[in-house]
Amino acid sequence: MNTLYYGDNLKILRKYQADESVDLIYLDPPFNSKRAYNVIFKDQTGKDEAAQIQAFEDTWSWRTHAQDAYEEIMEGKYPATLKNVIESFKGFLGINNLMAYLVMMAIRLVEMHRVLKPTGSIYLHCDPTASHYLKILMDQIFGVENFRNDIIWKRKTGRGETSIKSFRFGTCTDILLYYAKSKRAPLKSVYGMSDPSYIEKFYRHVDENGRRFRIADLSSPSPRPNLTYEYKGYKPPKNGWAISREKMEQWDEEGRLYFPKIKTGRIARKRYLDELQGQPVQNLWDDISPVGPMAKERLGYPTQKPLELLERIIQASSNPGDVVMDPFCGCGTAVAAAEKLGRSWIGIDITHLAISLIKKRLRDHFPNVEFTTVGEPESVEAARELFKQSPFQFEAWAVSLLGGQPFKSKGGGDTGIDGLLYFKDYQGKFHKAIIEVKGGGYQPKDVRALGRVLEREQAPLGVLLALEPPTSGMQSEAAALGKWKMPGSNREYPILQIYTIQDFFDKKSPDLPDTSETLKKAKRELRESEKTPKLDM
Repeated sequence: MNTLYYGDNLKILRKYQADESVDLIYLDPPFNSKRAYNVIFKDQTGKDEAAQIQAFEDTWSWRTHAQDAYEEIMEGKYPATLKNVIESFKGFLGINNLMAYLVMMAIRLVEMHRVLKPTGSIYLHCDPTASHYLKILMDQIFGVENFRNDIIWKRKTGRGETSIKSFRFGTCTDILLYYAKSKRAPLKSVYGMSDPSYIEKFYRHVDENGRRFRIADLSSPSPRPNLTYEYKGYKPPKNGWAISREKMEQWDEEGRLYFPKIKTGRIARKRYLDELQGQPVQNLWDDISPVGPMAKERLGYPTQKPLELLERIIQASSNPGDVVMDPFCGCGTAVAAAEKLGRSWIGIDITHLAISLIKKRLRDHFPNVEFTTVGEPESVEAARELFKQSPFQFEAWAVSLLGGQPFKSKGGGDTGIDGLLYFKDYQGKFHKAIIEVKGGGYQPKDVRALGRVLEREQAPLGVLLALEPPTSGMQSEAAALGKWKMPGSNREYPILQIYTIQDFFDKKSPDLPDTSETLKKAKRELRESEKTPKLDM
């Protein structure tokens, strides 16, 4: 079941997902961040270069796809109530990016409703710009009676607007619209960490093992003659103890009793903080921090959500073995959390860049993970078809075959660089290898041009990654550039080599140093099933 799909989630849902086959859906559809969603990579050589590529723009403009979605709704395939809602939105908003977003989301939410089981739930993550419109859509599609919560996640500390003169209060929250498919959808209680000030006030004691605890009364609230006994010289309370002598002896042996220094005091019970479930989670989630710039969890994706946030959602609204879906899976936090918690999962994204990042992340987190990828080229012919459909997506996919960082200059011009690889020499210094992708025809002059790019960028190595095979003249031009000797060793590498898509499918690799540090490695995670169970106290 664990499957990553490349493509438009609307088409994937309609083609591959059966009715009532998913237990939980989480989605974070981008809108109104006023920037492209970029994956930012650090230049390991320390230079201030733009090494970034647009994954997808979050601007949903009124173009052919939006018009088609609108006409599809108006043609009567959907309930008349949805048609009325969309017509009302259009009359109020007019034709603009927000209207395009709502129309495109409407037909996708209908499909998500279809694939959810009657016991299923959906969490739509959004910002305040469109949350009220999305709630109206979800009220219509999922039913007002199935609305469960507006969950407010405090994602950062508000500091007002960044302009010189603020014109509104700072925004520090996101909204999660939580709906069920029906009344049969369960919700399990989840607990968050207690407030630090509460802990400091009430859990003031620390035992010899460093465990923090509070003292709890052990006296009976009503007279208990049968439990009125002296224990270790301590007199019983007026109404007797709340527990039997046998239980008192057991707790004493386990170190769960607090004995006052003077015998006139009362024995009390130790309630340990590390055994506290926590406070029941309400609809204000202010105890989960965002993924900060220096966080170990951070992978370089600007919209990356914390794993803890998705773990809470999955634990609350699904069971081990259930199917979790994220139709806008980005850098894959939802599918990673599902894998960790023993759920089956489905991830969908419209960019090859996202799919390649998720694949690497999953294998870093869980080295033995098993999943299927659908939609990536599996032959040279399929790669040619991808190039015809989208040269941009072909380029991102091709760079990912070498584990490279896709590259676009700040100005967007052609710099002769489509990807970067980083490696260390034997003296500990970082170097970069440049990747240039050729999906169409190329000539010996293109090989020479890449050689000049290497000189300009002071990159010792380069790879011309080509869809079509090179001629002998091209191979001669590459070989004429000679070899580069790795500092600190006698190892030599071709300065420029031509590597083809056919080479990849033939499981051949270019002759390169270890470039595994090019992309940030996600930390190893333990699945719940791999953790050592705690012993009962």
